[in-house]
Amino acid sequence: MPEILLSTRNARYSHSAFGLRYLYANLGDLQEKAAIAEFDISQSSVEVAEAILAHQPRILGLGVYIWNAPHMAELVGLLKRIAPRMIIVLGGPEVSHESEIQPVVQMADYTICGEGDLEFPKLCRDLLKGKRPLMKVIQAQPPDFAQLQLPYGQYSDEDIAHRVIYVEASRGCPFSCEFCLSSLEVPVRNAPLEAFLGEMEKLLERGVRQFKFVDRTFNLNIQIGKAILEFFLKRMRPDLFIHFEMIPDRLPDPLRALIRQFPEGSLQFEVGIQSFNPDVQGLISRRQNNEKTRENINWLTSETKVHIHADLIVGLPGETVESFANGFDQLYALKPQEIQVGILKRLRGTPIIRHDAEWEMTYSAQAPYEILSNKLIGFAEMCRMRRFARYWDMIANSGRLVHSLPILLGSGSAFFEFRALSDWLWATTRQTHAIALTRLFELVFTYASKRVPDRLESFAWELWRDYARDGRTDKPTYLASFDFPSHMNESAAAIKGPDRQARHRKVTT
Repeated sequence: MPEILLSTRNARYSHSAFGLRYLYANLGDLQEKAAIAEFDISQSSVEVAEAILAHQPRILGLGVYIWNAPHMAELVGLLKRIAPRMIIVLGGPEVSHESEIQPVVQMADYTICGEGDLEFPKLCRDLLKGKRPLMKVIQAQPPDFAQLQLPYGQYSDEDIAHRVIYVEASRGCPFSCEFCLSSLEVPVRNAPLEAFLGEMEKLLERGVRQFKFVDRTFNLNIQIGKAILEFFLKRMRPDLFIHFEMIPDRLPDPLRALIRQFPEGSLQFEVGIQSFNPDVQGLISRRQNNEKTRENINWLTSETKVHIHADLIVGLPGETVESFANGFDQLYALKPQEIQVGILKRLRGTPIIRHDAEWEMTYSAQAPYEILSNKLIGFAEMCRMRRFARYWDMIANSGRLVHSLPILLGSGSAFFEFRALSDWLWATTRQTHAIALTRLFELVFTYASKRVPDRLESFAWELWRDYARDGRTDKPTYLASFDFPSHMNESAAAIKGPDRQARHRKVTT
């Protein structure tokens, strides 16, 4: 039985706990006394507690994040009642800030704030020797990458076959956006490039074909970004897929020359726009050249085969619905494959709280601490925006209606046209989840028959193309009166790449 057990509850089974693997990799001679046990938030706390206690660890290290915070608090409370002598050590971003007011921190024995790669092994050595630190909350200093053992050998064959493989070439962020925890992670530190690429080679040899970089700014250091792109480009194969987060207004020619060479379905960029409103950007200390951002996204969508996932945030101080709509329309016109409409969250430790009084920012007290209302957007309107975000993800970001949706949105404001659809869907179904795909198609058709009756035939044809892209040949009854072919040769499934990305690609017959 391991004396040290590292555990957490992932958002879903397909995710992997990158932080646990870093901790395990840096345990040194304690590795032989340690193990990793991962769970997900769909499992009950009793079930998770039973599995943990079956290992009989003396020390339990738990990763606490915004997505599992309430589940971990319940678990810790349960474990402390059942096995009070087991030492529980918490870590992770959720407990690294405002620790003193969190009940889960009070219940646990120790909490390590910050990057615990080196501090956790030190604490374990003391605890196993019977030395109990006086302070329950331990502040860890950011380690230099040269001090760390890289964790990639800790991914199991099962992880490689079934889970997302996370990697990082750097930590930290040079920017100070007030809504983001990364703004607190200074300085930016880079992994030793040769060692890092050597580990990527080993993962490729073991069969990893999808790499998700968690670096906040892969294109911050041009030489390192260039080396990483060259590495994967030289090893390109049809099933290889790499995800990066990028600074939107920084895309120099050396990176462009490499990005242009990647084939379709192989490269995804997550581009954090957040707001195109200069006044809002100033309020939240965000430095962003909007003109350069638009130029870069336009170049990516028109000159490359990169899949763009762009982010906007609802509820930022100073942002009205109208100014958000303006930013949304600007972004939509640039044609990224996905626009993620996020609701502002008050992450623990972030300086966004300095706007609470002036802008009347009211947040949920429960994780993920989403904004409920502010001075410019009331509660009812914020609920409306939350539904907009959910329906946009369901209809637009899913890539299910790649042909037909543009007809509904027309040539005016994409935001206000889609909000009208969102309002109608809510009034009709009172659901934002658990809408079957076939029912969703029918609902959208019903709406289109009222909204664009003069273009209904062309809309119906495009909807039929969308419907058939997943290989369906059963023509829906609501399309029966239209004289379309009963069988389509068009199929998104025939396009290589991850399923969600593939569905965005328009196929012609």
